[in-house]
Amino acid sequence: MQYISQVHISPEALEYLIKRKLDKQYLKTKGYILAGYMQNVDLKMREPKKDKIWYFRINQQFRAICELQGDTLFVLAIDNHQ
Repeated sequence: MQYISQVHISPEALEYLIKRKLDKQYLKTKGYILAGYMQNVDLKMREPKKDKIWYFRINQQFRAICELQGDTLFVLAIDNHQ
């Protein structure tokens, strides 16, 4: 896994987080990613791997769907994992 220096979030995903009061948990998770603790957030590539879509855990119920471009992670959407 390469070093990630920035995490950007789409306005739609940010609105979803705020509406469900997940913003503090997201910021904590983002801190783990920027510090390099990928095992804490379970950052993985989704199947099929050819699409190069990644996801990470915000909490037990929600996952962030993202795309990795260089050393920047772009959060595209938040998904209810249940």
